[in-house]
Amino acid sequence: MNQAPFSPGNPYSSVRVPVFARNGVSTSHPLGAQAGLRMLWAGGNAVDAAIAAAAVMTIVEPVSNGLGSDAFCILWDGAQLHGLNASGRAPQGWTPEYFEKRYGKQAKPPRRGVDSITVPGAVSAWVALHERFGKLPFASLMEPAAEIAERGYLVPPVVQQKWAAGAPELQAQPGFAQSFLPSGRAPAVGELFRFPAAARALRAIGATQGKAFYEGEIAEAITSFVQQHGGCLSMADMAANQAEWVTPVAKDYRGYTLHEIPPGGQGIAAQIALGILSNFDLASLPLDGVASQHLQIEAMKLAFADVDRYVADAGMEVTPEQMLDDAYLASRAKLIDPQRAQDFKAGNPVQGGTIYLTAVDESGMMVSFIQSNFAGFGSGVVEPSFGISLQNRGFGFSADPDGPNRANLVGPGKRPFHTIIPAFLTQDGQPVMSFGVMGGNMQPQGHMQTLVRMIDYGQSPQAACDAPRWRYNAGLALNVEAGMNPATVAGLQALGHQLEVIDDPYQDFGAGQFIWRMGDPAVEGYQFASDPRRDGLAAGF
Repeated sequence: MNQAPFSPGNPYSSVRVPVFARNGVSTSHPLGAQAGLRMLWAGGNAVDAAIAAAAVMTIVEPVSNGLGSDAFCILWDGAQLHGLNASGRAPQGWTPEYFEKRYGKQAKPPRRGVDSITVPGAVSAWVALHERFGKLPFASLMEPAAEIAERGYLVPPVVQQKWAAGAPELQAQPGFAQSFLPSGRAPAVGELFRFPAAARALRAIGATQGKAFYEGEIAEAITSFVQQHGGCLSMADMAANQAEWVTPVAKDYRGYTLHEIPPGGQGIAAQIALGILSNFDLASLPLDGVASQHLQIEAMKLAFADVDRYVADAGMEVTPEQMLDDAYLASRAKLIDPQRAQDFKAGNPVQGGTIYLTAVDESGMMVSFIQSNFAGFGSGVVEPSFGISLQNRGFGFSADPDGPNRANLVGPGKRPFHTIIPAFLTQDGQPVMSFGVMGGNMQPQGHMQTLVRMIDYGQSPQAACDAPRWRYNAGLALNVEAGMNPATVAGLQALGHQLEVIDDPYQDFGAGQFIWRMGDPAVEGYQFASDPRRDGLAAGF
């Protein structure tokens, strides 16, 4: 890996150039990256940097994540790959009958409010990572975030856009206006926002190694607040939370291996799509042309059809191995018609609101980390004394006991289907790239599209980030970025794709960070690429 397998050129307009370094942190806000670098300068490693950056991101991008988020991680420790599932579980009181009584027959958890809140898992991810791999004192990792929350930061444009968009829907949710509308409105671009309640929480989390959050004063405040407003989250639910070390699911693609957290997340969708595409000679087709884009779109549709039908946290009818079987995926590839778009159904494998960050250090440690409240600001419910913005992951459950994916039926202590997915690429068992893309169901689509560009077409990570993307929604419906070649757009429409051209890339096409290992990190280092869809985030003090 002393020489990257891609061309250094970039055919797309970009405001960024690749960065090369032996140590680094890549986030969507500069204050997050600064916090991580501060830990590296203090003698910490990539895990310390990732935790400190993740804590800061809960403060500077509250529209996307918070102390009440879930999180996942894939980590190369210098010799081995590890996966961490820190998604929280449903309260013990959540049964189909509970929701039917409150909301009607076959009702699932609502999108907002106290009945969308599952146990937050992000803090348990920080604790688990630190206990196994961290070097610096845990409290010191919380301090940069606590300082920023206390002194405030200037709200950047993209964050302000989402803040203002969410305020009308969420302002009546318990604690939201008190915490996030300090002047009775969303902050303006460049306006100072302070969050002293969150600073108090961060220092309590740091001083107790997370115990205050799950067993102590913060847990008591969260559960009391939720119950006061009609929810059933309990101290027992909080105390039972445990992050889980898992083995990432692997899928080979043209000499590389893509690793994703196993279900109940949607990372397997990217692996299914790539497995289908391995049956086509993509490199022989023009990269930004109709034929290549059509094959990728159809492969992604087939992947989502199976994910929607089968993926759940536990009790799946099929295994990930069956879903990724080469023969099965070859049979799915045969369903693609090069001349027309289709609306695919699930196959039968038995027969055959998010932030992402990544950190690396010169010892070779690489961390791929993601945390999210799900929808913007999550449930909208914010415990005000500690500033805990609680996620709405419960909305990911199914409510139909006779539906096609019964394994994802809401139930006590279950974990819902998850959208957030960190990713990792290896070659011959050695680390190549830690990366991730943000944005709901765009995440596996972004994984697939950027990897095809890098692996099949030799584009650099930055060029793959800058390239125009499409986003599959449902049926034959797609969104495409306004920068896509008009001839390609017209060609896809001619094949039957129902396209809407969108000139709002951040909202619809994801954003991400990519770190490609150039060789021995102590000598050659890493190449960093960031997604320009996240530009405009002012640092601000």
